[in-house]
Amino acid sequence: MRFLYIAVVIFAVYFLFPLYVLLLIAFSPAKFTIESLYPPLIFKEFTLNNLVYAFTQYDFLHPFIKSLSVATLVGALALLLGIPAGYGLSRLPGSVAYPLIVLLLVTNMVPGMVVAIPISAEFIRLHLFDSVLGLALVQELITLPLATFIMQGTFSAIPREIEYQAKIDGASTLSYFKDVLVPTALPGIIAAFLISWMFSWDEFTYAVILSPIHPTLPVEIYVNITRGNELAAVAFSLVFTVPVVILTLLLQKYLKGEYLTGGVKA
Repeated sequence: MRFLYIAVVIFAVYFLFPLYVLLLIAFSPAKFTIESLYPPLIFKEFTLNNLVYAFTQYDFLHPFIKSLSVATLVGALALLLGIPAGYGLSRLPGSVAYPLIVLLLVTNMVPGMVVAIPISAEFIRLHLFDSVLGLALVQELITLPLATFIMQGTFSAIPREIEYQAKIDGASTLSYFKDVLVPTALPGIIAAFLISWMFSWDEFTYAVILSPIHPTLPVEIYVNITRGNELAAVAFSLVFTVPVVILTLLLQKYLKGEYLTGGVKA
């Protein structure tokens, strides 16, 4: 048991140390961090000047709004299409449903660069290039199969007898979906939305190719790093991390194995 605790501590330090370094650089004077040959790993002095400088001298708001808009749209589209697709697959025989699911997930094995370049040419013709809708549609190539997989498992875990009983009681198909199926599958639906939203929030490959003029926040952070604006990149990265941490803490009860693999906890 002691080794288990030691392993947990080691893993916690391993994952939290980059976040600590981010906080250290963001709230320390530059002379102790990026301007120092041997920067200390403890706080020598606290300052907000780095954040004030970054947010007043560089454009943060527009990339933040675009990332937020794209991620929210990706989550909504994943549910809009993933719920009926997952329900349909859950009602098919396993010998038919599982090959179809594997076929959907194959799209995640294709490198994003291979897909993004030909799509960008088509999006220029369709006036979707560098738009919120265009980027969201491309990111659905990754998130929609995952959302469909989660929803298929979620609906498969709901006993068919519930559907039969609702139909016997006179429920229409729409009312069964609205009043019975969706509330029962709510944990799986929230898990599918979270996975889709988080993927889109820090997605980079599609964003840098399909949205270079009005970039999302990950692309803006990358641009600032390549231009030598490390303090701006650190400040943006800090704010970029906050929504993910808040969302994870608020909805952590849905980020469990039984939900992510599609099972509904009784």
